[in-house]
Amino acid sequence: MIGRTTSKAEIATTCPYCGVGCGVLVKTPGDAVRAEVRGDPDHPSNKGRLCSKGSALGETIDLDERLLAPVVDGLEVEWDEAIARVADGFSTAIAEHGPDSVAFYVSGQFLTEDYYVANKLMKGFIGSANIDTNSRLCMASSVVGHKRAFGADTVPGCYEDLELADLVVMVGSNFAWCHPVLHQRLLEAQSKRGTRIVVIDPRRTATTEAADLHLPIRAGADVRLFNALFAHLARSAARDDTFIEDHTRDLNDALLQAGDLSLTAVSEQTGIPEKDLRTFFEWVEKTERTLTIYSQGVNQSSDGSDKVNAILNTHLVTGRIGRPGMGPFSITGQPNAMGGREVGGLANQLVAHMDFAPADVDRVERFWKVPVIAQRPGLKAVDMFDAVADGRIKAIWIMATNPVVSMPDADRVRAALKACPLVVVSEVVSTSDTVQLADIALPATAWGEKSGTVTNSERRISRQRSFLRAPGEARHDWQALCDVANRMGFVGFDFESPAQIFAEYAALSAFENAGTRDFDIGAYAGLGGDAYDALLPFQWPQPALGQRAGRGGTLDHRFFADGRFYTHDGRACFVPTPPGNPAAAPDATFPFVMNTGRVRDHWHSMTRTGKTPRLSSHMAEPFVEIHPADANHAGIGEAALVRVTSRHGEAVLRALITDRVKKGEVFVPIHWTDRYSAQARVDALVAPHVDPHSGQPEFKFTPVHIASLAPAWFGFGVFADEPGAEQLSKFDYWALARAPGGWRLEFAGTAAIDDAATALIAHADAVSLGIGESGVARAQFDGARLIAMVKLSARGPVVADRSWLAGQLTASQSLESRFAILAGRPPGGEVTGRIVCSCLGVGMNVIRAAVLGGAANDREIGAVTGAGTNCGSCKPELRAILESLRSDVGLMEEVAAE
Repeated sequence: MIGRTTSKAEIATTCPYCGVGCGVLVKTPGDAVRAEVRGDPDHPSNKGRLCSKGSALGETIDLDERLLAPVVDGLEVEWDEAIARVADGFSTAIAEHGPDSVAFYVSGQFLTEDYYVANKLMKGFIGSANIDTNSRLCMASSVVGHKRAFGADTVPGCYEDLELADLVVMVGSNFAWCHPVLHQRLLEAQSKRGTRIVVIDPRRTATTEAADLHLPIRAGADVRLFNALFAHLARSAARDDTFIEDHTRDLNDALLQAGDLSLTAVSEQTGIPEKDLRTFFEWVEKTERTLTIYSQGVNQSSDGSDKVNAILNTHLVTGRIGRPGMGPFSITGQPNAMGGREVGGLANQLVAHMDFAPADVDRVERFWKVPVIAQRPGLKAVDMFDAVADGRIKAIWIMATNPVVSMPDADRVRAALKACPLVVVSEVVSTSDTVQLADIALPATAWGEKSGTVTNSERRISRQRSFLRAPGEARHDWQALCDVANRMGFVGFDFESPAQIFAEYAALSAFENAGTRDFDIGAYAGLGGDAYDALLPFQWPQPALGQRAGRGGTLDHRFFADGRFYTHDGRACFVPTPPGNPAAAPDATFPFVMNTGRVRDHWHSMTRTGKTPRLSSHMAEPFVEIHPADANHAGIGEAALVRVTSRHGEAVLRALITDRVKKGEVFVPIHWTDRYSAQARVDALVAPHVDPHSGQPEFKFTPVHIASLAPAWFGFGVFADEPGAEQLSKFDYWALARAPGGWRLEFAGTAAIDDAATALIAHADAVSLGIGESGVARAQFDGARLIAMVKLSARGPVVADRSWLAGQLTASQSLESRFAILAGRPPGGEVTGRIVCSCLGVGMNVIRAAVLGGAANDREIGAVTGAGTNCGSCKPELRAILESLRSDVGLMEEVAAE
């Protein structure tokens, strides 16, 4: 391994996962293969808390699979050669086909400084706006909704509103799993002050477990629900006529589109029972401090922008905005999605919350001192890859993202990149699906090595600080961009540090602003290197001394407190939101509606979370949730393998039969890639249907067909060394995950069962155990050490204590334990069971024992086992286990009494 200089002091930085923006304190003792990580108690976003993913950050900093040198046409080269090839390739395309023949596709994983340089190069010097970000897939509809209603992409809320609200409405957000630190803040408020929680979600999730009211809305019916709420509020005592008259316009147009339906009609359209609708409407009507939190379930839709505005309309009609504990609050998915929106990372923005109005273009042109500047919006993400496919784009540079996995119609994206004349990929790992298609691969620095800023969901800018030296030949993204810009002959890219970039960016935000634009951090325009290094988290706006904070912006950082907005007349706009229909409806061929999303412990395409065993211990393979009635009708058994097919692609997944989903609807997680499974890139199934205003794709409503597979056998194994690609290719299904001391593998196939076992463990000294005619177990040992073990079953999915078996790779084996390994269970029976708490590795059977021993609630379970005492995101599951065991015990008592 390449050694790295580390910092022995504890470094304050920011988590690289979701949009909460948690502060992290890191210490790197020893050889920097691991780091000690804890939550920063002084950071205002998390106050010392971390989720399971953040807690495991210290386990993800090794150099396994790292890209450590530039690679051109499959060969490692020096940076000078790689930069020359990139610059010459882009320059040639521009000279022969014009500036719109090239594109950048960037990421919410970028730091703001990276974003700024990329945006400046493309829009200010190349002269095209063909730079878009994977945040297009996450938050673009919120941007449109904010701009249509407020005149700017302004998020008015603050995290403290979670503790100040009396009613919190969550829509399109599995808050407990996707933003667990904020969810714990909300649950504390619920416990201390009785905050009511309403969750609007087609599924029953960890978030709905703590809700006072769960509205199981029909997929895609959000506009209908919020239009009905809007109409109800407009004729209720909650209507604020003074606010409407003084600070808004176009109410009647919006009300006309909303309609005035009966509760019966709304119930029929949304699938929500009338009594629950009535309760919801009454609670919102009577609760002034109402906070509406929304996320991807709203945004990732072919009518996402209208969903956003339907929500905003309910707050405008009541005047519940700009004050503590109330308002609409868009929670972002990525650590710097907000920073990208601020800096202009979207193709339809210019920079610093300025668009392509002539005055804005002129202003930025003068600030950057450029001879040519983009005059109009560029291609949004789906359109961009369409242009790659049809040959309009000749050269594309992809940075810090994996579109071959994350884009809709992902197989078409892969085919487009294969055919593109020049594909440049800046990446941290050498194994991502996208980097496999690169003509030029540039090694980028990762979290822990990078230094810059990120903005979280409440507009709080925090520092990411480096505590590791860049390994190998890895460079910061902004450095690679500056090198290419200089090689192309452009002036203005002589930055020597992220501090210099941030200072220029801050100056641009304040340039000719004087309170007319919401985004203003001019107070930091003169920031030097030392001050930048010491920068504390802050919320914008932060105008220069003597400047106004802007319309509605106050020095306590809450926007719209005075009812003044960023439209031409200072009034907020009610936006008509006519309910539409999905771009593609289910039919006899594709009868199910597929919803996609995240699981608790993984992130995006697992290039980071896949590196640590504990984050795969809760859910180790790709799956599809399907309702019991649908599974029964389709002949799908528990834990069976199924093929999920759409008009665009297919995936092979494990069936998870559960009533958490409605009949006719299924849920599939987004994380698995070709690196970790045979065929589980779920976005290959998703159609490239987009919202007409935002360009954001529809990830929540894909018609699919599901059919059971019938392999000859199923298998499970653990290995000290990773099984090779040739071995895995022999199986019809496989899913690989890291385990302590090695790897775990789920697999299935149609070859002879003994041949399958031998394909994975071919060593002559391996021990085999036949299990009648139904299966075989095989293991290899090196002295007292387990090297590999497989168990195959022809009767159905393998029954084994997977957590215990995975742990045996690091244990010393006796003769008795070797027979237990072949049997798939510990000598004394199951001791761990399925992992529930990933933070502390607490399994189902330990929790069961605590409950049977007298633990009466999740706090008492935590006191006995530790489960739920770190991030708390497993608490809903603890409560569900508790209720299930109580029901089982009650049933046994009833039987005994009879």
